[in-house]
Amino acid sequence: MINGKRIAVVMPAYNAEKTLEVTVGELPGLVDIRILVDDHSSDHTVELAQRLGLQVFQHDRNYGYGRNQQTCYREALAAGADVVIMLHPDYQYTPLLVTAMASMVAYNVYDVVLGSRIIGGTALLGGMPVYKYISNRLLTAFENLFLRVKLSEYHTGYRAFSRPVLTQLPLLENSDDFVFDNQMLAQCVHFGFRIGEVSCPTKYFEQASSINFHRSVKYGLEVVGTTLQFALQKVGVIHLQRFSTQGRKLEAQYPDYYVSRTEHPA
Repeated sequence: MINGKRIAVVMPAYNAEKTLEVTVGELPGLVDIRILVDDHSSDHTVELAQRLGLQVFQHDRNYGYGRNQQTCYREALAAGADVVIMLHPDYQYTPLLVTAMASMVAYNVYDVVLGSRIIGGTALLGGMPVYKYISNRLLTAFENLFLRVKLSEYHTGYRAFSRPVLTQLPLLENSDDFVFDNQMLAQCVHFGFRIGEVSCPTKYFEQASSINFHRSVKYGLEVVGTTLQFALQKVGVIHLQRFSTQGRKLEAQYPDYYVSRTEHPA
């Protein structure tokens, strides 16, 4: 708990058995709620998460990274979280920054905080492939131009959100795929939420999750599409539910794609 706010860490997982324990082991003690959502892994991620004392929710099939996040946020809100940090359980991002990121939200400095791999200039030293670094910088420059903000990167998987962000954004209008991340940030800008950043070192290694070149190209094109949709929405050319207060928000009831859930582990 920070400043009287309940802190949740949510981990969208898929085959994270090899890195989950070290990730959980570095979470700070101030975290009140620890949730893992498994997107139908083929390894022993679920069993390990249960042994580690996490609240575990498992999908009945692989729905995608975006749908996984929807479940993460729904369950964190249901558990009473005031601040929610999304942390990948592949140990690519250090859990040691949870305190700093959560504090910036808990003390109402920002509504959203991103762990940036670009600030500090160590992304390449951490093993980020050159083509990913270049595409990251080009896409970020493109997005800054059209979204009219100045972030160092939009593509980090390490993010902290206030409760109002997660309850007010029409997150159910977003993709089930990787571009969910980008669509969510575009929504944050559109609805006027304050976004801050902290420098976050990154580690690329064999067990760390990373999409391949083909998926990266697809993601990049979808990012461009999301950015142009944002711009066209702003000038009134199109009207998307994704950027509407009437868009579908996270529902309170349990969806029918859970195969199991462990809410109060022993």
